Amino acid sequence: MGRFFRWLKALFNRAMDKVEDPEIMLDQARRDMQEALTSNREKAVQAITQKNRLEGMLNDAKKKSANLEAQATMALKNGNRDLARQFIREKATNDSILGNLQTSYEQAVLAVDAVKIAIKRQEEEVRKKTAEALAAKAQWKQAQIQNSISKALEGLTFENQFDTFGAASERIKEAQAE
Repeated sequence: MGRFFRWLKALFNRAMDKVEDPEIMLDQARRDMQEALTSNREKAVQAITQKNRLEGMLNDAKKKSANLEAQATMALKNGNRDLARQFIREKATNDSILGNLQTSYEQAVLAVDAVKIAIKRQEEEVRKKTAEALAAKAQWKQAQIQNSISKALEGLTFENQFDTFGAASERIKEAQAE
């Protein structure tokens, strides 16, 4: 039973080898690369957008920290120490959040830069593979043309006709000699 399935598999593979057109395969590979590049670009845009949001949050936290410090200074000038302490505590809490945001932002910048480099590399690879696909298509067409020429020339026979003339000439000479 195993031999039968191997035989069927071999027949299927042989049929697929005959049916598969390299030109179609190259076009599909090119489309797949383009789709992957487009998908990666979309993901990169999302990552950049998130980094920009994080940058906005960081800037807002810095402004809030500066604002709280200014309010604490004003409260001290007005002689309200309790209010100034409250603003300083709020600023300390905000500064710890600011530190976390700064770390997250720096990591996001590194990640986005790495993604941009990776996208450029992928674009370069897609251009390279597209050029290779065009060259392979040209080679495929050339091979098809060469095969067509070979098949067309298979039936041509020149020697047999000349042999017949030679044999006829020989008989005529023999007849004349007799």
